[in-house]
Amino acid sequence: QVQLVESGGGLVQAGGSLRLSCAASGRTFSNSAMAWFRQAPGKEREFVAGFSWASSPYYSDSVKGRFTISRDNAKNTMYLQMNTLKPEDTAVYYCAAPRGYGGSFTAARSYDYWGQGIQVTVSS
Repeated sequence: QVQLVESGGGLVQAGGSLRLSCAASGRTFSNSAMAWFRQAPGKEREFVAGFSWASSPYYSDSVKGRFTISRDNAKNTMYLQMNTLKPEDTAVYYCAAPRGYGGSFTAARSYDYWGQGIQVTVSS
């Protein structure tokens, strides 16, 4: 059974930093696309950052230059370092992984496994 478990969220002031972790179990995703999405109240889930099928990192324009995605294949864990946080970054953050291969790695529909979500709140 595949599980993704996020950790590291919380409350931080604007300008601060947080690091999210996504620990995977049940299978390895070292050669797979993986991604972070977020969903704010009243808004659709949106792509934040992820690894393409070629394992290249990509970022949404809203977080580029502030967030860094990384992965530790030995630990089967993905990270999201979030710096210079803004109130508009407030959302529930989800990590996601696919069952197979292919599709747009920035689209939520391409992912089959999701973490439970973790709250990130940035105060102004």
